[in-house]
Amino acid sequence: MTTSTFPDPQTFRALVADVAARAKAILPQSINGRLEGAVKLVLAHDVTPQEDGSIEVGSCTDPLKVYRLVGTTCECKDFTDGKAPEGWCRHRIAAGIAKRVQELLPPDRRPGQAPAAESTPEVHAVSTSALPEARSSANVRLQVCGHEVQITLRDHDEAALLVRLEELIQRYGQAQAPALPPRSAGDATPQCPQHGALKRSTKGKGWYCPGKMADGSWCQYKDKGH
Repeated sequence: MTTSTFPDPQTFRALVADVAARAKAILPQSINGRLEGAVKLVLAHDVTPQEDGSIEVGSCTDPLKVYRLVGTTCECKDFTDGKAPEGWCRHRIAAGIAKRVQELLPPDRRPGQAPAAESTPEVHAVSTSALPEARSSANVRLQVCGHEVQITLRDHDEAALLVRLEELIQRYGQAQAPALPPRSAGDATPQCPQHGALKRSTKGKGWYCPGKMADGSWCQYKDKGH
C-alpha cells in the first residue's frame, strides 16, 4: 500500500493560510489582490521548484501559461513592466509562500520525499548534491535564555526570509542592540553599534539613529547626551 507524500488538504490549507497571514503583515500594502492570487496558486500546487534552482509558477488567468522565476526576478509583465510593488508579483509571492509551507511540513510529507520506514532501522544516505547559494540573508541580535546572540538567516526567497525573521522576533522579543562603552569628552558624534554615526535631533537635545533594521523598521537606538 502506497502512502501519499502530501499532507491532508485541511492541514495544507491551514499552513498556507498561516504563512500568507504573516506575509501580509510584511509585504507592501500596495500589493492589493496579488497575495490572494498567490495563495490560490499555492493551493492549486502550481508552484514547482526546478533542479537548476529556478521555480515555475502557473498563471492566474491562463491555465496553459507558466512563468519562470530566477532568484528574485519573474518573467511576467507585472514584474518586467515594473507594475508590481517592489517587484512582488503574484508568482514571487506564491513561490515564497510555497517554500515556507514546505519547510513547515514534516520531512515525510514534503513533495518528492518518500514516506519514512516504520520498521527498518536503516541509515539513509544524505544527498551530496550541492545546494544553490542563498540569495537573501539577514542578521539580528536577540536575547535567548538570558544570553545575547547574533542569528543569521539565509533563504533563496526574500518573502520567505522576512516571514522567518518576523517569527524569530515575535518568539524572542524585539532585536536588542548591545550597549556602547561610555564616550570620552573628545567624541563629537555618538555611534550606533549597528549603523554608525547618529544624527542630532532637530526637536531638542540628544541624537537618533537614521538606520533601518533587518525587518524594515527604523532603528530605535538613541543617545540623550547634549
